[in-house]
Amino acid sequence: MTLVTLADVLQPALTSGYAVAGLVCLGWEDMRAYVGAAEAEDLPVILQAGPACRAHTPLPVLAAMVRHLADNASVPVVAHLDHGYTLDECKQALDCGFTSVMFDGSRKPLWQNIDETARIAELAHAAGASCEGEIGFVGYVNGAESAGTDPDEARLFAAETGVDALAISVGNVHLQRGAGAGLDVARIRAIEAVTTVPLVVHGGSGVPIDQRRALARETNICKFNIGTELRQAFGQALRDAVTSDPERFDRLEIMREVETALVVKTSQVIRTLGP
Repeated sequence: MTLVTLADVLQPALTSGYAVAGLVCLGWEDMRAYVGAAEAEDLPVILQAGPACRAHTPLPVLAAMVRHLADNASVPVVAHLDHGYTLDECKQALDCGFTSVMFDGSRKPLWQNIDETARIAELAHAAGASCEGEIGFVGYVNGAESAGTDPDEARLFAAETGVDALAISVGNVHLQRGAGAGLDVARIRAIEAVTTVPLVVHGGSGVPIDQRRALARETNICKFNIGTELRQAFGQALRDAVTSDPERFDRLEIMREVETALVVKTSQVIRTLGP
């Protein structure tokens, strides 16, 4: 069994100078492809169930899927709740068998975010799991924008909450298609100068690949969340598989081709961040 916590994979990354991919899952096929890619690269992987995924598939089912894959994987696998917004939601994930929860209180006043995150971190640790928090709201393409993470607030948040990982806003944006202008390295340096926990970048698809590689090796960023570019790869592979043969109708036959293509793309993502 290779089911592990977030701390289990991020602490070695912090010490040795690399990052682990937090891969946004939407269903069984992409979960299988992500684990297959991690095994091909012989590197750990974080399977993340975000709000969209949870709206489609019940949390207990997702937990069972991830745990089954982890039980049969040759590399460490983290079962991670992404963007949990309430204590009850995080508690349910822990009760279902997730080994890590990310509580997102980033839109709340600082001390409310600290208090609620600390309570969930305590709950997670009592269950033998990990907790990721967020300080400095990370914006969305064509949606709410972020003013960025204040280093002093990051220092206070990390010290008071006891989180195992800290998601920050340093020019990263959710749901960005294609590489953007890059992250604010000066702000990253200012944050890591006053914190000791592994740092997390959400919206990693919008970060240029060369910068991902450099930041993974040269800063305390130990986790990049990657979703959009893998969903794009899945969608393109699905279109190719369906349109290549108008007579094809068998879902399993189609999905075998999609998974194969997704393993190749995911392997590239994981390899870029790894040691």
